[in-house]
Amino acid sequence: MGSTPSVAVVIVAAGSGSRLGHVRPKAFVPIEGRSILSWSIDSVRGMSEPCELVVVVPSDLVAEARATLEPLGVAAQVVAGGATRQLSVAAGLEALGEGVDVVLIHDAARAFTPPEVFDRVVAAVRETGGGVIPGLPVTDTVVAIEADGRVDGPVDRSRLSAVQTPQGFPMSVLREAHATAAADATDDTSVVRAAGHPVAIVPGDARSFKITTADDLVRAEDHIRRTTMAADVPALRTGIGVDVHAYDPAAPLWLAGLFWPDEPGLAGHSDGDAVAHAICDALLGAAGLGDIGSRFGTDDPALDGAHGDVFLTRTRALLAEAGYGVVNVSVQLIAATPRFAPRKAEADAALTALLGAPVSVSATTSDGLGFTGRAEGVQAIATALLTFQA
Repeated sequence: MGSTPSVAVVIVAAGSGSRLGHVRPKAFVPIEGRSILSWSIDSVRGMSEPCELVVVVPSDLVAEARATLEPLGVAAQVVAGGATRQLSVAAGLEALGEGVDVVLIHDAARAFTPPEVFDRVVAAVRETGGGVIPGLPVTDTVVAIEADGRVDGPVDRSRLSAVQTPQGFPMSVLREAHATAAADATDDTSVVRAAGHPVAIVPGDARSFKITTADDLVRAEDHIRRTTMAADVPALRTGIGVDVHAYDPAAPLWLAGLFWPDEPGLAGHSDGDAVAHAICDALLGAAGLGDIGSRFGTDDPALDGAHGDVFLTRTRALLAEAGYGVVNVSVQLIAATPRFAPRKAEADAALTALLGAPVSVSATTSDGLGFTGRAEGVQAIATALLTFQA
């Protein structure tokens, strides 16, 4: 181990985190007994080469931050941040030694970024001689909005990336860019590009999600519980999804992934496949990834009239990105029509193929009770079992 590391990491932890809805600044909010800042240090400790570490925190929490780092056995400078992110990064850069030639700027809020992402960024900075950021492909449909609020049209997702941290740069490039920056920027890539320097992208990681809202805290807690389980104990998650749709005789019927000719259809922005939609809700709920409404809203024109296979395929992709695999799904369909039993095997096979895991759909009636008994619509209740595959 060299006496003077050539790599430095600046962890920015000076934000208030108002959207988190917590009384404490974000980096000092506890998760499973440790602060977000403490969790973020683990990523740096796992890097393949030693680094100089600087942590930037609110001025009144410098002493507390030092106390947080002490039991972790981490040698780090703790400095006070500024009123903006750019000023906080500048404070961190000022504290670094002269032997550093590659510097990574990392948000403490991305507390679970794997160490290999840090190593990947360092290697790319050395190879390219320019700035490097980790990123993930954008999977949602993205549209451009006119000034009057109207949708201009979809944006080509192949040219988009969701940017993460750490963002890496040659030390001389970042210091020069900050010295000449005229305005505050939300990330260091903007500062470096404004100074005329190129920035490349390398693959990021789904575990590098940013803790911003209360829902993100729940996701963080779940992540910790899953990753701290014994390796020989499968991390299983269950979820329940419920969906209802009214009959629409003017629409074709798509249900359980199948087309049903000569049957009244179901009303909805998509094809109204209550079975497919309930499955999506069960899967997303089990993984803590929201629900079908938040992931595939009715404001997405690409989903107008979309069939259930579209939602199921996209949901499966979201699960895989988050490290989940489907163990099995069970669905109870409650409907007066269609008569489901003759096509049960066909529906099970179609849904199983889409999810890559066993799916079983059974059907019943409500004996004339309620809206299903009055043949006004259908209800589907799905239960899903997932396993975490990190």
